[in-house]
Amino acid sequence: MRRSRTVALTAAAAAAVLVVTGCSSSSKSGDSSSSGAGANAATKNIVNASDKKGGTVTYEMKGTPDSLDPGNTYYAYIYNFSRLYARPLTTFNPAAGEDGNKLVPDLAESMGQPSADGLTWTYKLRAGLKYDDGSPITSKDVKYAVERSNFAPDVNSNGPTYFHDLLVDNPTPYEGPYKDKAGDLKSIETPDDTTVVFHLKHPFADFDYLVSAPQTAPVPQAKDTGADYVKHVVSSGTYKFESYEDGKQAVLVPNTNWDKSTDPIRKQLPEKIVLKMNIDQATIDKDLMAGNAQVDLVGGGVDPQTQAQILRDEKLKAKTDNAYGGRLVYMAINTKVAPFDNVECRKAVQFAIDKVSVQTAEGGPIRGQIANTVLPPDIPGHQDFNQYETKDNKGDEGKAKDALKACGKPDGFSTVISARTERSTEVAAATSIQAALKKVGINVEIQQYPQGKYLTDSAGAPQFTQDHNIGLMMMQWGADWPTGYGFLQQIVDGRAIKASGNSNLAQLNDPAVNKLLDDAAVNPDKAAREKIYGDIDKKVMEQAAYVPLTYFKVFLYRPDSATNLGSTPAFSGEYDYLNIGTTK
Repeated sequence: MRRSRTVALTAAAAAAVLVVTGCSSSSKSGDSSSSGAGANAATKNIVNASDKKGGTVTYEMKGTPDSLDPGNTYYAYIYNFSRLYARPLTTFNPAAGEDGNKLVPDLAESMGQPSADGLTWTYKLRAGLKYDDGSPITSKDVKYAVERSNFAPDVNSNGPTYFHDLLVDNPTPYEGPYKDKAGDLKSIETPDDTTVVFHLKHPFADFDYLVSAPQTAPVPQAKDTGADYVKHVVSSGTYKFESYEDGKQAVLVPNTNWDKSTDPIRKQLPEKIVLKMNIDQATIDKDLMAGNAQVDLVGGGVDPQTQAQILRDEKLKAKTDNAYGGRLVYMAINTKVAPFDNVECRKAVQFAIDKVSVQTAEGGPIRGQIANTVLPPDIPGHQDFNQYETKDNKGDEGKAKDALKACGKPDGFSTVISARTERSTEVAAATSIQAALKKVGINVEIQQYPQGKYLTDSAGAPQFTQDHNIGLMMMQWGADWPTGYGFLQQIVDGRAIKASGNSNLAQLNDPAVNKLLDDAAVNPDKAAREKIYGDIDKKVMEQAAYVPLTYFKVFLYRPDSATNLGSTPAFSGEYDYLNIGTTK
């Protein structure tokens, strides 16, 4: 998930400027037709490459998103989709495979220019940028977008707060743009309408990645309606909202004030984009296979019944893409809910779980390799190790019971595990874990919650988890950007814990882990940073706060009716949504 979705870092401040270059565009062209491309073709090349304009591209999703507001979201699929109507300072190249991990300038003319001491990053906006109403986009709108998304947690709580924690502290307390209308965030300067300057507490090597988040997509302050902004998002991209019905549907149409000369990576192909919400996964699969929908927005892959049908038919299998995307399926163990405040009780869970059974519940090896580390193999810094090894990954009741004795619970105990209602395989995995834990005396009740509010209202709300005895939480995580920091920080940094929208579900707050994150953030040496990420992974696993289950793989069906499909690791193996068109 890039949910996946707060940095607490320390140092000093300074200033700088950015040089601007054009951005090389688009994707590699691959096969010209999806039907003849073959299995996994879109993991290497753009499949069914086309510049054909017209038609309606239909996205369908199970459940609802956390928000379509670019400043209030933390799911990878909305980071991906929002680029159609919200342009961040930088973004990822719309390409397949590793080419999709390449960062390119978007709203900015070029990548950021850091000062010599690394404490200031400056960006210049492209000339001639306009909103869908024809008004000019300015650097002040970028500054305001960061303010509303990072300094108003009571209004916009879904996204990460990297900027809040990384920017130099204000000389006077700043309570965000809704409470402090006369306030001025000094750490972001806009010396003119096309220049934005960020002042950091300490150097941060990944800053160009950070500004690729939709939180830097411009928002005109005069048109921001706070929590209701999602109903009237002002577009800076190729498409604008024609209508929005919460929980039902959104319709996007071409932004006539978008200028191709300011945007070398977008194409503006369909005449309409429709997003349908709360659709059953089996229905989504049928619509994709019939060509009545082009994209499953969530990008988690087909349901188990559809998967079985596809794998029996070579023609259908040839239209699928099975890729890693820097994602981990895991279970968080809440270190603040007794008896999991005792590490030995957490270790008991680590040893008891039958990971093969969990893998089967998720759809088998095609949906993920059994995991033993927090960092997936396709994230730089990954090291192979297994601190809780069991025979054939099927659990070890003896070791689990020894750990229960060590934590003072030889007869076991009761707890609750949470999972997202719309994710049937997640619920199935939780059921498998429930059965394995019962064998060692840990009785688990499964409670399901909607995915759109999972992190704001339930699993990601620490007080809620304590009030409801939620000791275990099912989760899936994708890198915010493809580095060890972009994967780890939000889920292991104790300073990232917040009252709502929290992603550090284990509520892990280990000073040694926090310090290693800070060390990596300021280290200019890439190899040294990657070694630190591996060290962090080991320290986190020593705390037994996360149970890695599988390194997730998507299994996507590629409709013949969709053009320009490329599976990108930058968005967790989903198709890149920027230029998808239709043959219809």
